[in-house]
Amino acid sequence: MYEIIADPKEYQIDHLINGTGNANIDISKEERDNWAGEIVNFSEKLSEFAKKSKELARLLSGPEQISATPASLKTLKIQLFMINDALTTALEIADKLESDIVKK
Repeated sequence: MYEIIADPKEYQIDHLINGTGNANIDISKEERDNWAGEIVNFSEKLSEFAKKSKELARLLSGPEQISATPASLKTLKIQLFMINDALTTALEIADKLESDIVKK
């Protein structure tokens, strides 16, 4: 048996959770299946992102000449930093969630 011990304060969402109570409940198989489906959806999006990022890396490192304005290059760099930050945050949240599901 596992228990989810995720504290909404640690995820900075406690204001959304106020009033829901602190008593443990058993999560139905249907709810768990729905959540598992969401995780599969996330995984599929990450797989698609991996394909896109590999293609972009291939294009940028390839032999074809590429031209751009300084503004375009700055935009690309900013977008890549934003993607990196989002992925870093997502991995940190996933690590935290993983540690918040403990075997009882």
